[in-house]
Formats: sequence, structure tokens, C-alpha cells
Amino acid sequence: MNIGQAAKASGVSAKMIRYYEQTGLIPKAGRTASGYRDYSDTDVHMLRFIRRARDLGFAVAEINELLGLWRDQSRQSSEVKRIALGHIGALHRRIADLQEMAGTLTALVDCCQGDHRPECPILHRLETDEAGEDLSIRPRRGAVPRTIQ
Repeated sequence: MNIGQAAKASGVSAKMIRYYEQTGLIPKAGRTASGYRDYSDTDVHMLRFIRRARDLGFAVAEINELLGLWRDQSRQSSEVKRIALGHIGALHRRIADLQEMAGTLTALVDCCQGDHRPECPILHRLETDEAGEDLSIRPRRGAVPRTIQ
């Protein structure tokens, strides 16, 4: 099947399929005589696996590990569980970070009069440093790595 059909059957966009091939997450598709990508039912099954893992928030590097374990019939489920537990921990940290952000914004919104005056504590906080504030740039959690190792 062509990439459009594989995308529809797997729920993964054609753009993401090409990206997964480019990064090595999935093997390069075979080609037809006219040069079009040709996907098998096995390829679509793998793409569905990836889509489900992405739906659970796994990063591409984690999915690469999970795919390796999925393919390895001699795997130990403890390795899969280790990855899943690590991901659960990361999700809990992310939830805590989001709750902290929501709390900060809620406090700022509560202080804002929201009227015709120009004074706004929300904008003031965005422009003003707090004592002891960490201004280093923190990488996004769960960002997709550029390459698979």
C-alpha cells in the first residue's frame, strides 16, 4: 500500500511516517517500480504501535527502545516495565510543573482587575525578575530528539 493508505490504516500522518523513516525509528519502506513507497501490513502494525505509544506520551527515543523490546522475543518484561515506570515518573513531574504554572497564573489573574486601567500584574510578572529566580533555559520535557541512537 502507498503512504496515504498506510497513514489512513495506521492513524499516523504521511509526514510523520516519513519522519520516522528519516530518523530510523522504522525501516525505510520498499519502493514500487515507479519509486513510490510501498508499505506492508507488518509496517502498518508497527505504525499503530508507534501511534499508541505516542498517544501515551512516550518520546521517540523511548518508543525506539520499546520497539526493540517488542521485536525481541527473548526480552524480559522487566525492561518494558522499567521504561513504563520511568515514563510514569516523568508524567508525574510534568503534571506537578503544570499545576505549579496553573497556580501561578491563577494567583496573577486573581490580582488583575481586568478593567480599563493599564496596570496589569500578569504583564508585570512577565517583565520582572523575582529574587533568586532561575533564568537558565530549561529544555522542554518530552521534546523529540533529532536522531535515534
